[in-house]
Amino acid sequence: MPRHQEERLPLTNDEIARRLEEAAELLEAQNANAFRVRAYRNAAASLRQSPRPVHEIVSEEGLAGLMKLPGVGKSLARSIEQLAMTGRFAMLERLRGDVQPEHVFATVAGIGPVMAERIHDALGIETLAELELAAYDGRLAKVPGMGRKRIRAVRESLAGRFRRRPRIPEAPRRHPRADQPPVAELLDIDREYREKAAADRLIRIAPRRFNPTGEAWLPILHTRRDGRHYTALFSNTARAHELQMTRDWVVIYRDDKSGDGRWTVVTARYGPLQGRRIVRGREKECAEYYAQQNKHNADDPNTNTVSDGAVAQQLAKW
Repeated sequence: MPRHQEERLPLTNDEIARRLEEAAELLEAQNANAFRVRAYRNAAASLRQSPRPVHEIVSEEGLAGLMKLPGVGKSLARSIEQLAMTGRFAMLERLRGDVQPEHVFATVAGIGPVMAERIHDALGIETLAELELAAYDGRLAKVPGMGRKRIRAVRESLAGRFRRRPRIPEAPRRHPRADQPPVAELLDIDREYREKAAADRLIRIAPRRFNPTGEAWLPILHTRRDGRHYTALFSNTARAHELQMTRDWVVIYRDDKSGDGRWTVVTARYGPLQGRRIVRGREKECAEYYAQQNKHNADDPNTNTVSDGAVAQQLAKW
């Protein structure tokens, strides 16, 4: 049984601090940026020094209250809230190679094991906080089988876990979030990850899922772009294994003081971008990006880039 299930909820400040320190140790061992490692350790120290329990701050002030603590930004505040109220820490699970979102979703009222897997495959979400957001912004309603009664049950169940009243439903989003990184940045991280993985230049972790021998096969990359911190690794989901895409689908996570997020980059199998690397859900932006790249390459015939096909061949040999 996972350690977080052995402890009573909500977690104490010391228990949360220990998780943050473990994340810092793993980040350091995986050659993450020193500032990122220090951020987790500083947040842990801040929680230990706080006279108020984290769950009390969350209940009374929400994320804004956590962000008043020294060294705690938006992304860490969300992780701390999740830890306090659910015992889960998605970032730590990724670093351990132990992401099992389908099992967690199946514990929510209105969602069973089959529906949990369907939600994960359709929306690519991993945490209860992301599930709650999807229940309000219209995405969950697009998953086959998720009717109004089920969505209402999900909202009420998650509100109970996070100890707050259900939110007023929001209108479905029509445009990407304003803080979304450009697809050029995500595709460049995907390129860096796949090239370094193919060249065996990354530390490998041993995922606990679909890995009965305990082999350390999953390369993990920690990288930065203009102060933004990213982690990238191949998808280790049941769907990726089923379709034999564990050397193709790359999941990119952002986790820093200013924001967070999750994106999946895959090789397009159909349509005008067939064979190209694309960010799921942002295909139109990818098409515009490649159109600009083609124009640039036509204007500058000396441009020399490593093709997606060349990297794919290297990964196939690896």
